[in-house]
Amino acid sequence: MRATPVPQSARIDSLDVLRGFALLGILVMNIQLFAMPQAAYFNPTVYGDLTGPNLYVWGVSRMLADQKFMTIFSMLFGAGIVLMSGRAGPGARRLHYRRMASLLVIGVLHAHLLWPGDILFLYAVCGMLVYPLRHQPPRKLLVFGLVALAVASLMSIGTGLSFPYWPQVDRDALVVEMWQPTPEMIDAELDAYRGSWLDQQPVRSASAFGFETFLLIKWGLWRAGGLMLVGMALFKWGVFSGMRSPRFYAALVALAVAVGLPLQAYGMALDFEGGWAVWSFFVGLQFIYWPSIAISLGYVGVLMLACRTPALRRLTRPFAAVGRTALTNYLLQTVVCTTIFFGHGLGWYGSVGRVGQLAVVVSVWAVQLLASTLWLRWFRFGPAEWTWRSVTYGIRPPLSRVHRLEGAQ
Repeated sequence: MRATPVPQSARIDSLDVLRGFALLGILVMNIQLFAMPQAAYFNPTVYGDLTGPNLYVWGVSRMLADQKFMTIFSMLFGAGIVLMSGRAGPGARRLHYRRMASLLVIGVLHAHLLWPGDILFLYAVCGMLVYPLRHQPPRKLLVFGLVALAVASLMSIGTGLSFPYWPQVDRDALVVEMWQPTPEMIDAELDAYRGSWLDQQPVRSASAFGFETFLLIKWGLWRAGGLMLVGMALFKWGVFSGMRSPRFYAALVALAVAVGLPLQAYGMALDFEGGWAVWSFFVGLQFIYWPSIAISLGYVGVLMLACRTPALRRLTRPFAAVGRTALTNYLLQTVVCTTIFFGHGLGWYGSVGRVGQLAVVVSVWAVQLLASTLWLRWFRFGPAEWTWRSVTYGIRPPLSRVHRLEGAQ
């Protein structure tokens, strides 16, 4: 028997709600990479105003969004691997690697032709690597995931602690390249992305290649791969399907409020106290790296409680619609935002402060929540999802919900 895409009746609604919520939330941080020089994502003092409302928007984004929605999305990706392999039967392995290979191709094209901040390439590579562990019991998956997460953390801390002992020339090169670029470097990046699509290409591909190599090995594989393993464990424990008790989900919320948020606030205070020295990049980011997991689990707790509450289900349905069309919406965010900020569109790159960026985010949210809901009234999949499924399964599943009866006039 040939495996086929999951029908709507077999979908787990809470997974779609979580995925849609995470997809929308990712834009809160990604908008900075669309609108400003890349270094400003990590070091907000590099470019743009950081006072008044702009400081407030940056602080709230840092506290509530930075690495949180990627965390949820990565955990859900791991959960999806377990779910799909269980449904696909004997051909699951071949189907999975075909699915990851096609996602990898989409990611490469997305990164090099549209926007270098692509995450699909990373997910495809990690999805290939963690797949053999999918049958492990939840406790082992959780341990494996935490160990993988710790590897990237320890490498970063080790680099930060050893940094003062590096040769001066190496220290200067790293600071300029990754943390505090020179005005000339910032101007060159602004000129490139304010130029035509062809003008952007060398800078875009160079940045994408850096994500696909150096950052992949030093951070991405361990972070995303570790979270996928954690997600597999949580899925097997019924956390993402709303099967745990209300007390359990309330405890996740309490963990975020009592542990995650205070630790991150402390880390932000250290960054400002230290004048945003390069220490913040290696050691200071650990106050986001680990607390973001607790805060993400708090989001999971809130959404699972909402999914379990009949009076709130109407509010969760638009998020489920976005989640069911997540790939389409992810790529659409790139198309919209590059058209707004890059030179082949309006050319606002480097000209919009953080308050204005947030306005763009909210506008995109409104469009995607409405458009996804309306689209799924008439179609079974988003266009990108339909294409991905067609390549993965080797068949073209019905796209439209409306079919003419055979013989109808």
